[in-house]
Amino acid sequence: MGLSIKGNTLSFTDLHPHLCNRDSPLPYSLRMVLENLLRTGNAPGDIIKAVANWSSSSPEIFAPLSVSRVILPDSSGLPVLMDLAALRDALVREGLDAGAVQPSIPVDLVVDHSLMVDRAGSSDAEAFNVDLEYKRNGERYSFFKWAQQAFEGVRVVPPGMGIIHQVHIERLAKVIAITTIGDRKIVHPEFVLGGDSHTTMVNALGVLGWGVGGIEAVSAMLGKPYIVRIPRVVGVRLTGTMRPGTTTTDLVLTLTETLRGTGVVGDFVEFTGPALKLLTTAERATLANMAPEYGATMGYFPIDARTIEYLHHTGRDKDHVNLIETAAKAIGIFRELNSEEPEFSQVVEIDLSTVEPSLAGPKRPQDRVAASELSKEFVGLLERTASEGGFGVSSDDIDKHVNLKIGNSHTTVGHGTLAIAAITSCTNTSNPSVMIGAGLLAKNAIEKGLSTPVHVKTSMAPGSRVVTRYLESAGLLSSLETLGFYIVGYGCTTCSGKSGPLAESIVRAVQDDGIVTAAVISGNRNFEGRIHRFVKANYIASPMLVIAYALAGRVDIDISLDPLGHDAKGQPVFLCDIWPSESDITDVLFEARKPNAFKDNYESIFEGTGLWQKLEAPSGPLFPWDDSSTYIKEPPFFQNLYSKSYQSLTDSFEGARVLCAFSDSLTTDHIIPSGEITRDSSAGQYLLATGVTENKFNAMTMRRGNHDVMIRGTFANPRIKNLLVPDINGGTTLIFPQREQATIFEAARKYRHEDTPVIVFAGKDYGMGSSRDWAAKGPALLGVRVVIAESFERIHRSNLIGMGIIPLCFKKGDGWRQIGLDGSEIYTIRGILNGIKHGEPITVEARTASDTLIQFIVCSDIGASFEIEYLIKGGIFPTVLNEFLNARTGADAAE
Repeated sequence: MGLSIKGNTLSFTDLHPHLCNRDSPLPYSLRMVLENLLRTGNAPGDIIKAVANWSSSSPEIFAPLSVSRVILPDSSGLPVLMDLAALRDALVREGLDAGAVQPSIPVDLVVDHSLMVDRAGSSDAEAFNVDLEYKRNGERYSFFKWAQQAFEGVRVVPPGMGIIHQVHIERLAKVIAITTIGDRKIVHPEFVLGGDSHTTMVNALGVLGWGVGGIEAVSAMLGKPYIVRIPRVVGVRLTGTMRPGTTTTDLVLTLTETLRGTGVVGDFVEFTGPALKLLTTAERATLANMAPEYGATMGYFPIDARTIEYLHHTGRDKDHVNLIETAAKAIGIFRELNSEEPEFSQVVEIDLSTVEPSLAGPKRPQDRVAASELSKEFVGLLERTASEGGFGVSSDDIDKHVNLKIGNSHTTVGHGTLAIAAITSCTNTSNPSVMIGAGLLAKNAIEKGLSTPVHVKTSMAPGSRVVTRYLESAGLLSSLETLGFYIVGYGCTTCSGKSGPLAESIVRAVQDDGIVTAAVISGNRNFEGRIHRFVKANYIASPMLVIAYALAGRVDIDISLDPLGHDAKGQPVFLCDIWPSESDITDVLFEARKPNAFKDNYESIFEGTGLWQKLEAPSGPLFPWDDSSTYIKEPPFFQNLYSKSYQSLTDSFEGARVLCAFSDSLTTDHIIPSGEITRDSSAGQYLLATGVTENKFNAMTMRRGNHDVMIRGTFANPRIKNLLVPDINGGTTLIFPQREQATIFEAARKYRHEDTPVIVFAGKDYGMGSSRDWAAKGPALLGVRVVIAESFERIHRSNLIGMGIIPLCFKKGDGWRQIGLDGSEIYTIRGILNGIKHGEPITVEARTASDTLIQFIVCSDIGASFEIEYLIKGGIFPTVLNEFLNARTGADAAE
């Protein structure tokens, strides 16, 4: 089929013939998959037919998709590009051309995960933080500038331009692309993979895309199809209208709680229903962004009139926006108003009128709590033990208060004192309605004479410079600054664990007096130890509620009934007194919808600031590794040491030991933390030994280019609980059989020296959270070959396979604790190859110290044929290297 656009004939794939014979419409997300398969010819006819005829009773389908683009944050982009650079070195060592390693598709890297909030609450905060950011990360940034000139199709968005997902939806996403093949120009929807789990935010534009680990990103960049496991497609039917006083953030927290309860891990979620037309694309972006939090592969919104409206508002080229609408309708992926609802595996109803002001926490984003119940909930957690999800405060200390001096001011803190209030994260700063609402709330609070207590560290880090522009134009930025919410820079900051230091007196109150402090942030994640190691109670909320709790200075209040403070006359001021009306917000929204603001902001997005432009970087096809660097070291994955120790898979493991064992919901943050590096940690001790002073440790995220740091940080989050040592938090374990206590790094090193295979036990949802490839690379370098869990999160399961680690599942209802294991046993695993290749049961034998034999059955969590290949060959890196070497052998033979 062809479209004629301005004299150009564009080919496209018409889905209508494949859709017309169905009894009910195919979900729009699967239409995107079907278009990709038909256009690229990657899949055999039976797979295409299975997708076209998909129904709620269909079995899982494995479909090979052609990737249009890869988008990476600097945190995962650094190891991805370093792996490609190391692959070039490996080829050169074998006498091959380094230029053979090139991304076959466009790659955008956005530097947004490195900014730390070292200074906050002052007008010079941004300049101070950015200057320090460059001083800390100059080596990393220099590498990015080298990569941009070394690899074709790699573009770098420099630091300070915004947060990756917000920049993505506001500018980088094309939605519909044109590919030239020979004499043909083919117009088609994009399929995007991102190196961050919140890539799903782009689903708000109707773009098919989700987060993957850096290991899968490397594969896609080298031209390999991405095999998607098409599971259930769950429809979320939105009805009703939002009540005054509620926000999209309240809705997404309700959605996350509901879908986690429903069970949508690994599913496609697609939004439908009459209320869909009421949500702006910016509001949809909030719901799509948090798909990883509700566990879905993505949260998809079909292309419709709202999409087109948003693309115009954000200053896209008018001709391209018109092409998007025309092509989407011609292909059959445009959702018309009042169109028939597709068939879904399951439909979950959410009535917007039932949504109430909410937060989520204190340790997981799916644990929603009504704002009116937060005080009661928090107080109830104080005396509960850590194993019960609480904070373990003794009854005698519940009412403890400590007098502190912060700067020149005196304050009193107790349990529930707010230590951090941060407006941060693309999840919310991409939505003008809640940002303008926050500004109006601040303005109203100031007029009532309210201020922020001195013990609250306040910060604002927008995901785009456009936010600053419209807040400033509306006269609201100064109100936010008056309450301490000065802009600290443009990056993920607190949401990704870069909250920076707290006042020393606050730290002493936590360490010496056991005070349980709190944080309220407008982010998307609040896993243990992520926000700040001295803040145990972390809550996610809208930017408006962040300000409200900052004014109150604590979380143990009923914000719906208790005053936030008092005015000049001593009269109480309540939240309802300062909450802006919908009409107030709507009146100001016009400023946020001026296309020129977006055009001006993004015109020079790849140029960066003067600091970026002055930064020196090497050139040439090979990166000049510096052995003395503590930031950028050649990765070991193509070197002999790694290849030898991580050899091809055998059919059995004998004499294996359990390195560590965990309960449910172990996150990738637990496995490889992103926050600060402490002096007493294995990583800290390593850095000190190499001459790095403590004030230059930086954060774990920033050290991902140094495998010696990362291996020591693996399983070393200070909040991780290894149940082999249940009374100890942190990266500690037991070495068997002598039951010697040691760090997990030291234990792994000892087992490796003894040639003892090591395995990991876990409960449900192992690896939930960020798409962090080092959460698989770290265990691989520790020698882990098998993880046996009750279930795995999608992205992490794929990362494990990419590193040659076998994900095995207990039978339903079983678990290592249910079977009666304690981790001290010697393990033999038999039938691995048949289990991986043919899905047959794998037998595990556990022999106790008293020579009792416990036998149980597990199965491999593997679907696609390429995953089997990766595991057999030891992971993606040996596989890719051998492909290049075999290609040379084939070429030599042909000659």
